[in-house]
Amino acid sequence: MGSTAMPEQSTAANSEEMVPHRHRLRSVVKVAAGLLIVLAVIAATGIYLTTEHLAGQIRRLPGVFSGMSDADRPPPTAALNILLVGSDSLADEPTTGTAATASGQEPGGQRSDVIMVLHVAADHRGATVVSLPRDSWVDVPGRGKTKINASYSFGGPPLLVRTVEGLTGQRIDHFAVIDFAGFQALTDAVGGIDVTVDTTTTFGAEVLHAGPNHLNGTEALGYVRQRKGLPAGDLDRVQRHQNALRALLRKAAANGFLATPVQTYRFLDELTQWVTVDDTMATSSLWSLGWKSRDLSANAITFLTAPVSGLGREGTQSVVYLDQDRNTELWRRIAADDIDGYLRAHPGTALGDSTR
Repeated sequence: MGSTAMPEQSTAANSEEMVPHRHRLRSVVKVAAGLLIVLAVIAATGIYLTTEHLAGQIRRLPGVFSGMSDADRPPPTAALNILLVGSDSLADEPTTGTAATASGQEPGGQRSDVIMVLHVAADHRGATVVSLPRDSWVDVPGRGKTKINASYSFGGPPLLVRTVEGLTGQRIDHFAVIDFAGFQALTDAVGGIDVTVDTTTTFGAEVLHAGPNHLNGTEALGYVRQRKGLPAGDLDRVQRHQNALRALLRKAAANGFLATPVQTYRFLDELTQWVTVDDTMATSSLWSLGWKSRDLSANAITFLTAPVSGLGREGTQSVVYLDQDRNTELWRRIAADDIDGYLRAHPGTALGDSTR
């Protein structure tokens, strides 16, 4: 009889021991869950504050789209078009971004050296950058035929936006401008860029050797500013602008600047101090664009120059004549997110691995 009571006593004892254990386990789970919730809140708060900080550093320009009627503009689409401008200010102090202090800081007081349209496809898996040569002879609203960069001097960003929309048939959703000082700072921030040139050229004291070159900010500035000594002048320089931008993106990606949160923050912290954007680009828009384009690499961006039919003169001015038929085809393909179709029809028109 005694032997049969032992298992019952043992089972009861084990049950009594398991009850506190279960309570302890539940307590640990609750504490762990609580810690995870706290960490999640802290992380979300950190992301929010970081986003607010970076967005707050960006200088915003009011009135870029002022006076423009939707009825008179190309219709909006699921894709995104950003007008990128490089100011040709040679001031010793910054003229764009939050650090802008030079007297010529307001766009419109100078001409634009670089004009690009960045088209991000509707699915955000690809993008196309089209350069519009600054000497392109085009229709400028209210000014007649003149150089495209003169529209920036005549009427600032609003007139340039209207000019580009009329030329391309594409709606410009946002505007961004950076000056030479900003480009130089960004180049140094990523540790310099790597470019390849076909032949040895010189720009002042700077020498670019045939083949690969590693350039710091000052040298990169000479690379994008050189025009004399290049066979096609400004058209060759346009390709250098594209190549420098591509090299900058590639270097940022290679360094992990766009791969880890810390490095991404450092790169964006530098970028947001130098760029000026239109005031419709809210923090939420920046966050949305960054998130949707997170998988977009430099290799997924196609660089092109608006098709040119020839060079010439208008009075005392050297000008670039655009090929109207080819440009119509190009922008139609871009609007349809079919840049591959354009490249098949016109092989060799995209930016190559090297420039002059």
